[in-house]
Amino acid sequence: MNKLGLGRSFSAWIFILACLIGMVSRQSLGDDTLNGTDDGPNRRQHSVLSLKNAGLNFGTVTVGDSRVLADTLTNNSASTVVVKRAILADGNFKVDVPLPLTLAAGQSFPINVTFSPKTGGTHAAHLFISGDNSNQTAVLPLSGTAATSTAPQLGVSPSSVNFGSVAVGSSSRPQVITLTNPAGSTLTISQVTETGSGFALSGITLPRTLPAGQSVSCNVTFAPQSTGAVIGGISITSVSGNGKSGGPKKASSTTTVPLSGTGAAPGSLAANPTSISFANAQVGSSQTQTATLTNSGGSSITVSQATVTGSAFSLGGLSLPLSLGAGQSAAFSIRFAPQSSGISGGGIAFTSNAANATLNLPLSGTAVTAGSLAASPAAMGFGSVSIGSSRTTSETLTNSGGSNLSISQAMATGSGFSLSGLTPPLTLSPGQSTSFNVIFAPQSSGSVNGGITISDNGSNPTVSISLSGTGVSAGTVAANPASLSFGTVQVGGNTNLSGTLTNSGSSSVTISQANVTGSAFTVNGLSMPVTLNAGQSTTFNVTFAPTSGGAVNGTLAIGSNASNPTLNVGLSGTGATPGAVSATPASLSFGSIQTGSSNSLPITITNSGSSSVTISQVASSSASYSVSGIAPPVTLNAGQNYTFKVTFAPTTNGSSTGTVSLSSNASNPTLSIPLSGTGTAPGSLAVSPASINFGNVIVGTTQTQTATLSAASAPVTVSSAGVSGSEFSVSGLSFPLTLASGSTASFKVTFTPQASGTASANVSFASNATNSPVVESLGGSGTQAPQHSVALSWNASTSTVSGYNIYRGSVSGGPYAKINSALDASAAYSDGNVQGGQTYYYVVTAVDATGGESAYSNQVQAVIPTP
Repeated sequence: MNKLGLGRSFSAWIFILACLIGMVSRQSLGDDTLNGTDDGPNRRQHSVLSLKNAGLNFGTVTVGDSRVLADTLTNNSASTVVVKRAILADGNFKVDVPLPLTLAAGQSFPINVTFSPKTGGTHAAHLFISGDNSNQTAVLPLSGTAATSTAPQLGVSPSSVNFGSVAVGSSSRPQVITLTNPAGSTLTISQVTETGSGFALSGITLPRTLPAGQSVSCNVTFAPQSTGAVIGGISITSVSGNGKSGGPKKASSTTTVPLSGTGAAPGSLAANPTSISFANAQVGSSQTQTATLTNSGGSSITVSQATVTGSAFSLGGLSLPLSLGAGQSAAFSIRFAPQSSGISGGGIAFTSNAANATLNLPLSGTAVTAGSLAASPAAMGFGSVSIGSSRTTSETLTNSGGSNLSISQAMATGSGFSLSGLTPPLTLSPGQSTSFNVIFAPQSSGSVNGGITISDNGSNPTVSISLSGTGVSAGTVAANPASLSFGTVQVGGNTNLSGTLTNSGSSSVTISQANVTGSAFTVNGLSMPVTLNAGQSTTFNVTFAPTSGGAVNGTLAIGSNASNPTLNVGLSGTGATPGAVSATPASLSFGSIQTGSSNSLPITITNSGSSSVTISQVASSSASYSVSGIAPPVTLNAGQNYTFKVTFAPTTNGSSTGTVSLSSNASNPTLSIPLSGTGTAPGSLAVSPASINFGNVIVGTTQTQTATLSAASAPVTVSSAGVSGSEFSVSGLSFPLTLASGSTASFKVTFTPQASGTASANVSFASNATNSPVVESLGGSGTQAPQHSVALSWNASTSTVSGYNIYRGSVSGGPYAKINSALDASAAYSDGNVQGGQTYYYVVTAVDATGGESAYSNQVQAVIPTP
């Protein structure tokens, strides 16, 4: 019996839950507030961006004047940063940063900050330079003091100068700066100071007095000493008044002109390729190649001149003077047109204002003469060739000129002449040769003349080769007889047959080959080569010596230059072998057989010879072995087989051997077949335990116990197991089951009672044991399963209610189903509709007089025992 208690009222549970939710929300808000704090400018020490100076102090600057200070921005991270913002909240300061600015890992960039006070007093601000992320921010404090000037301010135009990129080691064109006195009194320029490496001022002699409204010009140049950005300026100090008694008060002011520029690597001229070579240009023709001029430096250059040496070379594609910016290229062409064979040298000298003022491009070329075709031999004679046959001779063509030669056509004339192995168009390089075949196949008797014409693009465009030959009637070789048949010959013996070869044609024939196929045949009596005049004959011999039985076929192939160049003479014969008897298997082993039992095994005898065999007698040497299925005499033709049985029936224990002997007229007149087997005593079977009692088992459930079968004295084969009662069963055995002597096999016995009360049965094992069958007794009692219920109780609601509803679910947290049919007025409930082995979850609700129902109470769990 399980108990369920509700320790608090329903409203109390809900109130506590609401308080917990509120606490969580306030705590989460507090955490967010704490996490949102900012460390302010001090964070810049952790930023990937940093500035060289901890701060910039501009000192005292007169209102209306400006002062420029430089700093350097650096990317300290291992990856690229894009600077997108530069923020200054004070309008008296200005920063010069090109945005967006991309800084590679470790890269730095110069910046200028200008202080131009508009009112007197102390000024301070912070410069924020940042990228996308919060850690990509650099902060630079700025400060300066503005003083009110009583001195007139000198006018400057332009207010700043940027020289752009200037090659290191050179100087920019002068930039003109105009200084103007806008005041109503005279100003004296007393001092000029340059800052920044490479900047210089000229064209003004100090001191210089400017009456009211007058101007003076001076020049500023930039001559960088190293590559990279350079920032500087010119500070010009002017004085008004003389400070004398009765005169204006002496006062001074300073005007600053910011200067900037970039030192670039000087221009450098390079050619690609660095040299040009022309190969095997034919005299009277030309070849052209292209090349490229490239400015590999950092500033512009001008190519002013290109001088070509070598009479066979010329330049094209360049219009001079040619300006090339940094990294810029220009393509041009070089033409080689030789007038005589041999090697030519030359070059092109490029003159420019690059760091390498003269660039030499070496030129070379090889000129060759035109190709020339020669034939070897120049004439070909084929002699006498039989009509219907052919004769082939090789011809060679060679290019004896100095350049490639193309053969466009090759043609043979004259009846019976043809070419093979030459397929125009064909190109021959200087000194190269090619060979082909010329074939003469006369179609009629008599002399034939012809020729070969070769067309090419060489110096001799047509080459002729004369051809001649004579056609004669061909001889014909015939054999008598046309085939040789040797009949049947005993293996190990031989037979000879002769034949005649005759030339039945009108011209002589030369027999060059006599080849035999078929391993049992050989030819003799012909000494190669053999020449037969018209009508002449010669004889030959063929020997048949079979090494194995069976039919043998072969061919005597006569090769000659006759009209029938291959004459085949058919050869045939049969090898005969004596009969021979063999047994399969060669011996019989019966294994172990219990005394009183028997076993039969088949054996097949075969005549493996080429003649029939008669078996006259079959005998067994032991009484334990008997033969059946054969009754001599038995005749086996060549290749035939016969099957009979041998039976082993031991009468005593122990091993037994014997022999079955077959007598015949075969080449092996006696065939012995060894026999073996072992007689064994019958085995016995036992079951353990002899009886099984399952005791009390709940109806509808199952209980299993294990038992064992064992064999003794000899192997035992268990054929089946029968159970007499329906409430018992046996498993774990597969029949037939063979147990070796001394071995065991386990199995399971199951009791599943269907009703209350005592049950009994027997298990009977049938086998070939001496004590078959073996019986095991079974018993047990069926009992009814116990009933379970769950008792629930809870504290009554503090509110006025009409009753309670009870809900049950099979999963924690629901869903739940109501299990009471009517409101439960008490604070307790018993659930008797439960099953053993299950888990249930319960909640309770309260219902008031209007039917309003509260939320679920807290959940409790009940685990039902099994069964």
